Amino acid sequence: METRQYILSPREAYVAAQQWRVVKRSVDARQRELHVHLTVLVDEKGNPIEKNSQLPYQPPVYQDVHSAARSAIIIGAGPAGLFAALTLIEQGIKPVIYERGKEVSARKRDIALLNRNEGLNPESNYCFGEGGAGTFSDGKLFSRSKKRGNMQRVMEIFHYFGAPDTVLYEAHAHIGSDKLPGIIKKMRECIIAHGGEIHFETCIKSLKSLTAEGGLTAKRSYSEAVLQRSGLSLATPIILAIGHSAHDTYRMLAAEGVALETKGFAMGVRIEHPQALINRLMYHLTKPHLTSPLIKYVGNASYSLVTQVEGRGVYSFCMCPGGHIVPAGSSEGTCVVNGMSASHRNSPFANSGMVVQINPEDIPGNDPLRGLEYQEALEHLAFEQVHNSQFSTFNSQISAAPAQRMRDFVEGKPSKDLPPCSYLPGIVPSRLDQWLPPHIGKRLQQGFRDFDRKYPGFLTNDAVIVGVESRSSSAVRITRDPDTLQSVSTPGLYPCGEGAGYAGGITSSALDGINAALKIAALA
Repeated sequence: METRQYILSPREAYVAAQQWRVVKRSVDARQRELHVHLTVLVDEKGNPIEKNSQLPYQPPVYQDVHSAARSAIIIGAGPAGLFAALTLIEQGIKPVIYERGKEVSARKRDIALLNRNEGLNPESNYCFGEGGAGTFSDGKLFSRSKKRGNMQRVMEIFHYFGAPDTVLYEAHAHIGSDKLPGIIKKMRECIIAHGGEIHFETCIKSLKSLTAEGGLTAKRSYSEAVLQRSGLSLATPIILAIGHSAHDTYRMLAAEGVALETKGFAMGVRIEHPQALINRLMYHLTKPHLTSPLIKYVGNASYSLVTQVEGRGVYSFCMCPGGHIVPAGSSEGTCVVNGMSASHRNSPFANSGMVVQINPEDIPGNDPLRGLEYQEALEHLAFEQVHNSQFSTFNSQISAAPAQRMRDFVEGKPSKDLPPCSYLPGIVPSRLDQWLPPHIGKRLQQGFRDFDRKYPGFLTNDAVIVGVESRSSSAVRITRDPDTLQSVSTPGLYPCGEGAGYAGGITSSALDGINAALKIAALA
C-alpha cells in the first residue's frame, strides 16, 4: 500500500489525524511558521484511507506455555524483561520472571510516600518495580536505534496492550506516566494467563542460586521467606534485564566473575523552565493570544539541545514538556532527580536533564565499577548539600534537592530565593556552581550560554537547575558476544537492556529484550 506526505498547518493536521490512517507525524518548527508533516496511507487513486476499527498491523499470537518443554529465567520486569517474556511466549517457551520490586499498583503507593517525604523504599521506587524506571518517568517511546531490529513492532505491541494510536505514528511517541502503568499491568496479565510466571519482591542475590542443580533459591526482599522452585536446570538460559540502577547486582556479578567493563555515560542536572517560555522560544510565538489554539493542535513544545565544550558533549536528555521533576534515588543518603510527564503534558513547567558526557578515561583506575562509584559519590554529595545546609527546616525532608537559579549558576552567584518548581519534596538554595565537579559544572555553564545563543531567552533566572541527574544511562556494560548475545564469561547468561549497557530508553530496551528471547528460541 502506498503513502503520501502532506505538509499542513497545525489545525489541518490535527483534523486529518482524526480521519485518516496516519503512518508518521512530526512537527516542523524550524521556520517562523509552524508546519506538521503528515504521512498517510492512500488508495490506488491517491486518496487518503480513512481510519477504521481494524488494527493496522498483525496482532501478536501468544501460545499456551503452562506445560512448555522449554523455559527461561528473566531477572527484571522492566521493558527488556517484559518484552523478552512476551516474545518467549510467542515462541512457545515458558518465561519465569523475578522482579526485586513490587507490582505496579503497590509501587504507586511507595512512590506517593516518597513524594510526600514519608520514606524511601529501596526496593520499590521510581527505579525498581514492575515496568522498570520508565513506567513512572514519562513513558517516552523515542529511540535513535535504527539497526537493532523492528522498532515499529515494539510500538505495535504497546498499542496492542492499550497505548493510544499516536504511538504508531508520532515521531516522538509518548504514553505518559498516568497511562503506562495500566498497559504494564495488561502485559503482566497476558504473561500469566498464557502460562508464564512473575515473582515480585524477589531480589536475586546470586547467579549461583539460579544455576544450582535442583532448582532456584532466592531470598525475598522484604522477609526471611525462601522461595523454592524446581525444574530449572543448569541448561536453563537466564535473561539479565536488571536496569541501570541495580548497583548491588553489578557488584554481585563482579564478585561472581561475570565480565564487566566501564562504559561512557553522562551526568549533570535537571533544569526547569516555565512551559510558556519554552513554547514561545521553540514555536517562535509573537502573538500570545494564539498560544492556546496552537497547543491544542501540536501540544506543549519540547527541545533537543546539544553542544561541544572542551571535547565533551553537553546535551539535553529526557525532555519532559508539561511535566514534573521527581525523586529518582534508590538508596538512602543520595539525591537523584529525573523527569516525567502525564499523558496530557499540561503542567505549567518544562523540565529536561542537562548532562555532560563522561568517558571511561575521565575516571582514574581500572576497576570496571569505577563509573558506578563516581555516580554514587556525586549523588551522596548532592544529598549532603541539603542536609548539611543552613536551611535546617528541610533536614527532615529526605527527598529535598539542592537547586539554583539558572543565570545565577552560570554567573557564579548565590540564589537568595528560588522560583516555583514542580519538584514535590521541595528544593533548597545551593551553590551548585561551587560543588559540582568543574569538568561537569564548567561545561554546563558554557553549554547554557551556547543554548541561549541559539534560543535567546533560554538562559534566565526564571529557570531553576536541580541536582543531580546521574542516571541517564548505565556506567557499566555487561560484556556480551555480539552474535549470540550471551555473556562472554558466562554461557547461558543473556545481558540485555539499559542495565547491560546496550540500550538507552524504553523502546531500545524492549527491542533488546526481544532480540535476546529470539536468540534463545533459535537454540536447538
